[in-house]
Amino acid sequence: MARLFGTDGVRGLANRDITVETSLLLAQSAAIVLGEAARVAGNKPRAVIGRDPRISGEFISAAVAAGLASSGVDVFDAGVIPTPATAFLTADLEADFGVMISASHNPAADNGIKFFARGGHKLADAVEDKIEAGMQAPKLSPLGGEVGHITRFADAEDRYLVHLLKSLPNRLDGIHVVLDCANGAAAGVSPEVFVDAGAKVTVIANEPDGTNINLGVGSTHLSGLQTKVLELGADVGIAHDGDADRCLAVDHTGAIIDGDQIMAILALSAKARGQLARNTLVATVMSNLGLKVAMRANDIEMIETKVGDRYVLEEIRNGGYTLGGEQSGHIIFSRYATTGDGILTGLQLLAEMKRTGKSLYELSQVMQIFPQVLVNVPGVDKTKVDTDQAIQDLVKQAESELAGTGRVLLRASGTEPLVRVMVEAADEGTAKSWADRIAILVEQRLGL
Repeated sequence: MARLFGTDGVRGLANRDITVETSLLLAQSAAIVLGEAARVAGNKPRAVIGRDPRISGEFISAAVAAGLASSGVDVFDAGVIPTPATAFLTADLEADFGVMISASHNPAADNGIKFFARGGHKLADAVEDKIEAGMQAPKLSPLGGEVGHITRFADAEDRYLVHLLKSLPNRLDGIHVVLDCANGAAAGVSPEVFVDAGAKVTVIANEPDGTNINLGVGSTHLSGLQTKVLELGADVGIAHDGDADRCLAVDHTGAIIDGDQIMAILALSAKARGQLARNTLVATVMSNLGLKVAMRANDIEMIETKVGDRYVLEEIRNGGYTLGGEQSGHIIFSRYATTGDGILTGLQLLAEMKRTGKSLYELSQVMQIFPQVLVNVPGVDKTKVDTDQAIQDLVKQAESELAGTGRVLLRASGTEPLVRVMVEAADEGTAKSWADRIAILVEQRLGL
């Protein structure tokens, strides 16, 4: 049987995969697993619930709240709020755990449930497995005054906004920013916090109706933001995804600034201000080689993890680092957040523009993007990709020829029967040539 939890909580089509029954069972099991420490101490567990504005989030959050309260958990319902806000509020309220109802950048018909442990941290796989197993076990059935209250968390957004403003090293006066809120969870707080920080703000895609989240807008559809930045002659554009844990940017020329470039800019900023712990940036193996080259040129160490912001977070926590992230725009500032925060990232990026007096275009020149070619090879036995000698020999040959100017990454997909071949090189032709050669051999050797 497939594991219910994926790389970032439970996610699927609302009312088919994520049903009222599933939501209720997950909540009842989480109440036992995540509320155990409070009950042992003789206290009633407390939980924060947030959601993005998908229409299905209304019935799913109601089911989750019912499952928790019926299990003796006091629930603080924060309503529509970004994922990083739910994580922050879990810590700020000293709640025992948090629950976010969101499918992030997925289409509106999807939804998901993710949990945060005490302190606002993502759960370890073993804890998720325990919650999943507990869905089939007996549930708690407290009576009378032992059931939980469900309370509206009235000042949730204000607490989060104040927290974001406190993170800023300087104000943003004089910067004109266009914000793309993806018709998602950022629509309320993001424009307000940028205005409060002093920026001139133009907002697009900030009218969520429950069904238009991520629909042709946000960090996965940047053309509208690019057009608006150029039309208005704005200094910068910031794009969030549906639950606002990502940030991508557009400079004044309309060029896209991805997560790798943002990390490069912010790593140099943190180093200059003495805030880059252990002089190290944490990224994933999918980050562009140009990021590693830029860090090396500026005497900054770079650690690479497996793909997924949870692995970046794990490395940051284990090593005591302060900055890391992914090319997709999940940027983590451990001084201020326990997860990726798109609004926080946008604020920090604009603060660096203001601090240095440079445009985003100028700041982004710290990093040269190496051409990157990705080829997916479907219908193959992905379990043998690391052991097939012919494939490994060809990869070694490519790495030898690309030494210092490129790299090869061969990955079996975690969810599909395919192998991903990624090649970076100093020019796109070389990258494509090696990617195609390796992909053809993978298909010949491992085809089903």
